[in-house]
Amino acid sequence: MGKLPRRQLVVLGAAAVVAGLFVSLPAGTAVAAPNVLHADRSVARSCFASLLPKGAPASDQREFTSTVDGLVQARLKPDAGAEGDWDLAVFDKATGGVVAASAALRSREVAESFVKKGQQLVVQACRYGGSARTVQLGVDFLAITPQGTPTGQPAQLVRVETLTRADKNRLNSLGLDVTEKGDATGIEVVLNDDQDRKTLADAGFKSTVVDADLGAKSVRDAATDRTYAATTPSSALPSGRTTYRHLYDYEYEIKELARKYPTLVSAFTMPESTWEGRDVVGLEIATDVKNISDGKPVDFTMGVHHAREWPAGEHAMEWAYELINGYYHDNTVRGLVGRTRNIIVPIINPDGFEISREAEPKGDFSRFDYEMKRKNCNVNDSPAQYATGVCKANPAGRLRGTDPNRNYAGFWGGAGAELAWGGDTFRGSAPFSEPETRNVRWLVSARQVTNLLTLHTVAALVLRVPGVADTRPPLDEPAYRALGDKMASRNGYTSEPSWQLYDTSGTTEDWTYWATGGWGFTIEVGGNGFHGPFADNVVAEYEGLAPAAGAGKGGNRQAFLDFLGNTADPAQHATLIGSAPKGYQLKLHKTFQTPTSPVIQADGTTTPPLYYTDDLNSTLTATGGRFAWSVNPSTRPYVAGRYGRDPKGPAQSGLVVTNPAGVPPINQNYPADPTAESFTFHVDGPPKADNGKFSVDINWAKPTTDWDLFVYDAAGNLVTSSANGNTTAEHAVLFDPPAGDYKAVVVNFDQTDPTTVDDWTGSVSFASPTPATYGPKEAYQLTCTSPKGKLVGVADVFADRGQTVDVGEVCTSSARSQKQRPSGAR
Repeated sequence: MGKLPRRQLVVLGAAAVVAGLFVSLPAGTAVAAPNVLHADRSVARSCFASLLPKGAPASDQREFTSTVDGLVQARLKPDAGAEGDWDLAVFDKATGGVVAASAALRSREVAESFVKKGQQLVVQACRYGGSARTVQLGVDFLAITPQGTPTGQPAQLVRVETLTRADKNRLNSLGLDVTEKGDATGIEVVLNDDQDRKTLADAGFKSTVVDADLGAKSVRDAATDRTYAATTPSSALPSGRTTYRHLYDYEYEIKELARKYPTLVSAFTMPESTWEGRDVVGLEIATDVKNISDGKPVDFTMGVHHAREWPAGEHAMEWAYELINGYYHDNTVRGLVGRTRNIIVPIINPDGFEISREAEPKGDFSRFDYEMKRKNCNVNDSPAQYATGVCKANPAGRLRGTDPNRNYAGFWGGAGAELAWGGDTFRGSAPFSEPETRNVRWLVSARQVTNLLTLHTVAALVLRVPGVADTRPPLDEPAYRALGDKMASRNGYTSEPSWQLYDTSGTTEDWTYWATGGWGFTIEVGGNGFHGPFADNVVAEYEGLAPAAGAGKGGNRQAFLDFLGNTADPAQHATLIGSAPKGYQLKLHKTFQTPTSPVIQADGTTTPPLYYTDDLNSTLTATGGRFAWSVNPSTRPYVAGRYGRDPKGPAQSGLVVTNPAGVPPINQNYPADPTAESFTFHVDGPPKADNGKFSVDINWAKPTTDWDLFVYDAAGNLVTSSANGNTTAEHAVLFDPPAGDYKAVVVNFDQTDPTTVDDWTGSVSFASPTPATYGPKEAYQLTCTSPKGKLVGVADVFADRGQTVDVGEVCTSSARSQKQRPSGAR
């Protein structure tokens, strides 16, 4: 029958799948007619906790028998235009166990899971709230052709040797499942099948196996989680939870928190549903929470851009419990909550997460075991032969979709993202082509988000901009780094700019920060695997308990609290002050265009950057008298300038290196085999010298020779390297090198001409630091309108980070023509 309509809610006939294409079965196999479910009243309770007795208040049920081995997909949609809040659950009639569920904030639910032919099911709809007494139900059964036992080796995790930035970027271009876990000498990669192994081998990379069977690890981890949950009544987490949540758990807990704490918590739905029709939901926590235009600084925490990174969602949800519990029981947290607004969206990518979390547990990551899915469910870029079927069961398997964290406009189209639809880091057809990223754009554009955390797994990193090495750091770099370092001191992670791992383009904070000036970080939650044992990857990492790197330091809990303290600090954003009558609305507006990266094409060439338009609009509603409005700087960092520093002394004089006597034997196993030759040099510091960078250079005559270069500090840490092939030189550069002793190691990787030995010559050169550059100042347009919508004042507002700007009485009639820079900035 081809691809199922995205929001089809009538009950269809049963279907079978042949060679990946869904086709209708004979008409006699139809399971039911369209259904309208009814409940006269609402009850705030879980619909998935248990199968209710027939006729239970606030519920309605229908029974079905599966005609296929495959999937059941149940959907709700509003009836007769009334929205309300209905939830949905599918139960196995024989056992009473939940098969699938959905509990978002409206009546647009999708519950989907695997079933067996002949399995008897009860579909239960529950009216949680709202005025809608009826709702429409649709149920599909979709058959799946058995796949048999997968051939070849199981999915593996390997560490690929990437000694240079060129190696890292080349690895990222292969279409492999490259993780965010790595360091200066290597990156971990998931090899899902034999084709992945061949791709890596054909590219000439060396690798070592970290985990020989990820499927077996998944089975072990699940068993570990079951044991932990069975033996642990309550964890140390703010919620006490002991198991990974399902999507419906997140949805239900969000609205329950809003119901139980109505003056402190509100739940909301993002404006765009996903490709599969799911709502994206979040919660906001603040005193007087309904007044979103109160001028407080906004802290935005989100999780699960990448489907398989379950601990990211758990950390975000526990943070919500932390703030709520702390508001009532901890004076420090209460003070922070009182001075900020906190927005939390635990699952940015619910389609992908639901598929990964509910994957058919084969333990082999085959066509219908999508536990390692990373992307969303966009089918539009897939070739026709892969564009059939629902996302949970389709010919492309986990590869369908776009990587949301390569789809933001910041430097989109550059290095560190896949061009082909099948790549795990596929960037999408255009910036913001995905509803998940457009939802984030909507929220950030409409609110003054001064601080943003986007959570991932599993690299144990605190990452800041820029994501591309060729982009100079922003003017904010010293403060940016200090904030990242402070969080890293709590969770034990490494704090660094994103490019230091490898280039990434189209990431969240590379749009949010450069466009708005609000601090933005990625925290790669540490642990054992993308969603390893709950006790390790969630409880220990959040609370700072062994075996986490942040054990005894406060963990991610304290890192989040430090970040919220930064949100509450007026020195970290701008503040507008003034006076306005009660009910008057002030609006800050900015529209601008920004280029993407030059867009890399399939043949390696680039086309000119695309220009995208951002429209930022935020509001404050006056309560009468004086107001204070926490806002981001008026000049966006992209145009403000780039970080640098003035020299505090001359650059150090360079030196010519004496090549040690003799030639070491060929060694293609460095550093495991340390055979090499080396030389040392010293870097001076101010006032004798101020070095913005040093470059260690070696040169030789023949491209058939291959020398590699590695530079270490006095503590033995690798600080820079250069190990390219098909060249006659290596150049290892370190910016802002600390004063001290260094050792350069030169490895004889290959000598393919047996007639002569091609030795090297070397030098070390130094350069002064690059001074900062400064761009033009930008202004917000500030307008004030009366409660009746009359424009009463306009002004251009210039505000820097840490600055308080008095906009005077912009809401008086005399301010109507004051289109100028307000006075009183201090």
